[in-house]
Amino acid sequence: MTVTIQQIAERAGVSRGTVDRALNHRGRINPSVEQRICQLADEMGYQPRTRKTTSPSVRKKIGVILQLAKSSFVREINRGVQQAKKELENWGIEILIRESLSVDEQEQALAIDQLVREGIEGLAIMPVDCDLIREKLNFLINEKKIPVVTFNSDIVGTKRCCFVGMDNRKSGRTAAGLLGMLTRGTGKILIITGFFSNRGNNMRVDGFVSEIKESYPDITIAGVQGSFDEPEEVRKIIETTMMNTTGINGILLISGGQAGVEEAFRSLKLDKRPYVVLYDLIPESKKALLDNTADFLIDQDGYLQGYRPPYLLANLLLKDIFPEEEYLFTDINIKTKYNI
Repeated sequence: MTVTIQQIAERAGVSRGTVDRALNHRGRINPSVEQRICQLADEMGYQPRTRKTTSPSVRKKIGVILQLAKSSFVREINRGVQQAKKELENWGIEILIRESLSVDEQEQALAIDQLVREGIEGLAIMPVDCDLIREKLNFLINEKKIPVVTFNSDIVGTKRCCFVGMDNRKSGRTAAGLLGMLTRGTGKILIITGFFSNRGNNMRVDGFVSEIKESYPDITIAGVQGSFDEPEEVRKIIETTMMNTTGINGILLISGGQAGVEEAFRSLKLDKRPYVVLYDLIPESKKALLDNTADFLIDQDGYLQGYRPPYLLANLLLKDIFPEEEYLFTDINIKTKYNI
């Protein structure tokens, strides 16, 4: 029996128009609602008549470039990309994926050049925020007329179509509010980021520091250190800082390397650990919550960040539907051990 949009709307408790926007990724809808509708449509076996929008012999190519491809969080993003790739095959869209293990501008520039030679007509990218990549993207957009969507991390000074991801500055302020309440507005907080070249990480730090200064003036920032998302580096940073700085009662881990927190606490043999806020709903962070190594986790829906950009580009290439908003922010979800 054919499943209709009306049936999905009734099951989801929304309008037909909301379902249509969700299934075609047209924006103007809460990302979590969009994801729920898409999952429900898959469960009900919905097959849209409009999926085959081009002849299979006339295929369009969309490139996707990922950073830090082996990290747990980016694997979740890639899961969304792979699902979009599978679905968009019926649209006559071929997704070409390039994965970088690091945050290296030369490696990313090479990946862009390779995809252009392979004939991509759209590009979704987690960009390194630097002049080289900025110039590459502007050349694609202005000279090659190849539309670009950024996701997870953004880049200034380009005419990319839109950004899909977390409002990182707001999430930093959210983390500051959590640690401010936990510490009752006093003490010292250590910030550990991943890569200083990552614009998203830097925006989280900026948001955190600005909110602490504004709302919790009695809290001191004990430092901002980079870990390259490595658990061993996270462990070393925590151990060294806490052995040399008294009064640290809060730790904010902006990016990866979550397992290093538990290792540091085990080594330090603390009577009372600092309060800890982590990012991303990945196995390492879940374990930290369940083991009482961390107090809160801020999630940004990596699956949707990978799933949505290919559809935005497909709608633009096939239907001339331009994203209606420049910033398509995912939800800022706060998790504890009780709701993961």
